[in-house]
Amino acid sequence: MIVLGAGPAGLVLGILLHAAGIDCVLLERASRTHVQTRARAGFLAPNTGRILDRHGLADGLHRHGRRHGTCEFRTEDGRFRLDYGALGQSGQHHVYPQQNLVTDLLTHYLDRGGRIRFQTEALAVRDADGTRPYVTTREPDGRPTRWTARYVAGCDGRHGAARRSLPPGAVRRHHHDHGVTWLGLLAEAPPSLDAVGYAIHDRGFAGHMARTADVTRYYLQWQRGIPADAWSEQRIWDELDLRMRAADHGPLHRGTLLERGIFDLTCDVIEPLCHGSLFLAGDAASLLAPAAAKGANLAVLEAEILAGALTDALTRGDTAGLDGYSDQCLAHIWRAQEFTGWMTRLLHTAPDGNQGAGSFFHAALRRSRLASLRTSRIHQEWFAENYVGM
Repeated sequence: MIVLGAGPAGLVLGILLHAAGIDCVLLERASRTHVQTRARAGFLAPNTGRILDRHGLADGLHRHGRRHGTCEFRTEDGRFRLDYGALGQSGQHHVYPQQNLVTDLLTHYLDRGGRIRFQTEALAVRDADGTRPYVTTREPDGRPTRWTARYVAGCDGRHGAARRSLPPGAVRRHHHDHGVTWLGLLAEAPPSLDAVGYAIHDRGFAGHMARTADVTRYYLQWQRGIPADAWSEQRIWDELDLRMRAADHGPLHRGTLLERGIFDLTCDVIEPLCHGSLFLAGDAASLLAPAAAKGANLAVLEAEILAGALTDALTRGDTAGLDGYSDQCLAHIWRAQEFTGWMTRLLHTAPDGNQGAGSFFHAALRRSRLASLRTSRIHQEWFAENYVGM
């Protein structure tokens, strides 16, 4: 078994296959240091915690993660909080940076004898429509190599070899651009509020998400095409103060900006999530806009489903799980896409280029949605169930 990519999907899949006695190797194009330090999302849903617990992978999460069940909306009509952890099915997130989760999973995999090849770039998956697919790679020293297995799992992201290797017409790609761009910021500063902060402002959205006691993630709705370094730190903090209405609700803790990145809020889905002996999981299967923090949670869920299906196929010759893998995962993916789209419309000013009467209409709808979320228990229950649910 070949697994491409050592993110959450690839590592969970590799761990579960190795535990089932299935020979597998993970091929990762980056170095171990890069894999363990690349910053990603940090909100793990209750179901993700259950999956990690079920397989003995949650020690770090329980030791260092923090439970979180509140979000705060700041609008022109004031602010309100939702204790979503006490609504719906009473589910809370764990705040646990993804690089910490990846480090935990990688340590677990290697300590138990799992095989992984770092700095090994997968170039293409060949013969996926047969029974002996193989992966061509470039080794760290530049030598070409070929790896052969019964199945290949593509967990190597939207630009990885797995997606690139899908032949024309084999799958359908559903793509949507929300027309919104974020400037993502990682600040060396303690959190400024004890909740996820969603600020809705005429100048654009601003977001506050705690990562650790000393590091906070911020987001600013950003004009597409403007580089991340176009503004000074002072201007960025001033804009965050303005959009988050710090004058009304208290100052933000400022600090050095450790990282800046541009995120276009786009989404896409591959359908089906397989071609022959090649199966997709994580960002290789679907990409979601980050407004609802679903990506890593879907990746872990898909990895568990795929691991069970592959184990049945390789140990008992039962391919029913593999036959149903795509449909089972797509049901979760489309639910996540729907809620993510709803959140994106709720939080943002009209997409670039949609001005005038259309902009007013968009703002009026957004204000009505927020009023309903503030006052309707039924709406709040729906939000809570979908915010943490998969």
